[in-house]
Amino acid sequence: MDNLNSLTIFVQAAQHESFTTAGRMLGISSSAVGKSITRLEERLGVRLFHRNTRQISLTHEGAQFFARCRDIVRDLEDAEAELSRSAGEPRGRVRVSFPAVGYRLIAHALPAFRRLYPQIELDLDFSDRMVDLVEESFDAVVRSGDLPDSSLMSKPLGQFRLNLYASPDFLKRHGEPESLDALPSFDGIYFKFPSSGKLQLWTLKSDNRVFEAKFSPVAVMNNIEAVLSACVCGAGIAYLPDFVTREALASGALQAILTDYSVTGMFWILWPSSRHLLPKNRALIDFMAQSLLPGLQPALELTKPARTT
Repeated sequence: MDNLNSLTIFVQAAQHESFTTAGRMLGISSSAVGKSITRLEERLGVRLFHRNTRQISLTHEGAQFFARCRDIVRDLEDAEAELSRSAGEPRGRVRVSFPAVGYRLIAHALPAFRRLYPQIELDLDFSDRMVDLVEESFDAVVRSGDLPDSSLMSKPLGQFRLNLYASPDFLKRHGEPESLDALPSFDGIYFKFPSSGKLQLWTLKSDNRVFEAKFSPVAVMNNIEAVLSACVCGAGIAYLPDFVTREALASGALQAILTDYSVTGMFWILWPSSRHLLPKNRALIDFMAQSLLPGLQPALELTKPARTT
């Protein structure tokens, strides 16, 4: 059993490249993690991590060992979760990746989920980088937009709208654009995708025709919350999803403009098709499909793989 515990600790440390984070995830101290890793290295006779005062990283031998141990630990977790069927209640840890702004989607639903499934522990990662589900041991990821062809399974979570927004102060100083043709003369605050460095296209729709709006960029930011804050402060017009601007609209800090030209988007949850859908994972997926965003069109079957059509 000690060997299994040390493997679990090693996998957590390797995934997060941090003894401190691994300890927090496992409910033990960082020094306990370090001592466990040292004992494991002594038993194996190899060094698993490069260490300095600021960070750790896997050695070549450590990376090879991690590739094997990751699957072993995951299989053990799946086996434990399978046993929960007999208890009649989903249990265990579910690791899900969200976009950086995804906390605005899930936070309101957490209390209800906790009441329904008190034995499930949620490990939620919020980042705009494209994670690898299998390599990074995620059970599922939440993403928006068109889905690439892949072997991943998918289910829609709900729709949102992308609109143009500005603060009342900005509109008072600069006026409100009366048509799409007037937009290039207004200042825009652009969002840059952290993973690719590309600017988000300001897609609008008119008479069933989709086109890109052009603004004079006053600022480019790689964080949606920063774009929202700058827009509220009157720096310019921003292109934002409605679930991000809900509070600012309700308080009067922002105003939607040219709403006849807004477009809809869709959030999806995806998970590896090669893995058996455990009770804890199914519980989360079904709950999110029902509770994350209102007004969802009929959901896809759980067995349907991700498609772009």
